Amino acid sequence: MSNAPLYLQIKQFINDKIESGQWPVGHQITTEIELTKQFDVSRMTVNKAIRDLVSEGKLQRKPRLGTFVCAPEEKAESPLLDIRNIAEEVTQRGKAYTSKVIKQAAIRADERIATKLGVMLNTPVFYSEIIHFEDSAPIQLELRWVNAAYAPNYLDQDFTQITPNQYLSQNCPLSAIEHTVEAIVADSHVRASLNLSGNEPCLLLNRRTWSQDKLVSSALLYHPGTKYKLSSKVLL
Repeated sequence: MSNAPLYLQIKQFINDKIESGQWPVGHQITTEIELTKQFDVSRMTVNKAIRDLVSEGKLQRKPRLGTFVCAPEEKAESPLLDIRNIAEEVTQRGKAYTSKVIKQAAIRADERIATKLGVMLNTPVFYSEIIHFEDSAPIQLELRWVNAAYAPNYLDQDFTQITPNQYLSQNCPLSAIEHTVEAIVADSHVRASLNLSGNEPCLLLNRRTWSQDKLVSSALLYHPGTKYKLSSKVLL
C-alpha cells in the first residue's frame, strides 16, 4: 500500500484508469459513494481527489448526472526563442483575452532587484504585477521590474488596455533576450493567482530584455503547467 495521502491514492487510481484507456473520454467514473466504500475513506477525501482532477481538466462534473472523463485540453503555447504579446497569442487562438492589474508602483531596488536589473542599490525601479486571462481562466501571472530611466512613463499606462510587453516593445525596441525555464512548486500567492489545484505543476519563465545595450526589464512569468507549454524551433 502506498504511503501517499489517501486522496492522492484515489486520484492516482482514477488517473490510471484514464491513462490506460479503461475509462475513455465521455466515460462516467465510479461515483463518490462507491469510491468512499472501495477505499474506506470519507466523502471529503474522495471529493478532494476529484476536485483536483476537475481543476486539471481531466474530469468534468455534470449536475445531477455525475462525473465524466474529459478530452485532453490543448495547452496554450508560446515560443521560447522569441517574445510575443500574450494578448495577441490568446486572441490568435480564438480565445478572449483580459487582464487584472494587481499592483503598479515605483519602488527602490533592493539587492535582489538590483542584481536582476544590473543597477545600484536603491535605484528607482517600476514594478507591475498582472494576471493574464484566457477565456476568464488565468493563464499567466506576470511580475515585472523595469528600469525607470529607460521607460519613464511606464506607470502611466493602463495595463488592462495594453500589455507591458507591447508598451516596452514600442518604446524600447528589443535587441536581446535572456530566458530560463523551470518547473517549480508554486507558493500560496502564485497558486491563488493561477487557481492551481493542490499538486498542479507550475512553469516559471524568467526573462530579461535589452534594448541596444540597456537592460530594460526583468520579469517572472508563472503559468499553470497543465495548461501551458513553451516551444522552440531552430533552423540548422
